[in-house]
Amino acid sequence: MRNPEITALVLAGLLAVAGTLAFAHGNVTPQPVDTTGLKVLGDAWLTENPYRADKALQDKAMEIGEKGYESNCAACHGLHAVSGGIAPDLRELDAGKAGDDWYIGLTRRGVVRNGERKMPAYEGTVSQEAMWAIRSYIETRQH
Repeated sequence: MRNPEITALVLAGLLAVAGTLAFAHGNVTPQPVDTTGLKVLGDAWLTENPYRADKALQDKAMEIGEKGYESNCAACHGLHAVSGGIAPDLRELDAGKAGDDWYIGLTRRGVVRNGERKMPAYEGTVSQEAMWAIRSYIETRQH
């Protein structure tokens, strides 16, 4: 660009956007998810998605899970579970029971690497029902 004022404005805008994207990773505050219509799962944490086997519950779980994903996961893992490179692409998770244990463990406790929080712990804010609903949604996005 030949106009230094326009160049400066463009660079300032790009830096502002880049700063916002960098700040988003690891600084997400878990948001509760309305799970009205899903079977209540109780206090004991399950190791397998309970909504997968029941077609009627699965449809409701996917609907709720999409909303929960967009408000809790999309900032880092990408809209519609398509990662932009900030965090792992959740479409690559093992399908079915094979990926359930890994998913629920990390979602409940979050992720810390080298003393840095990479993902918040969702347990205590996001219910078990919501976590499994989000897993149901993610499974619809897998390859």
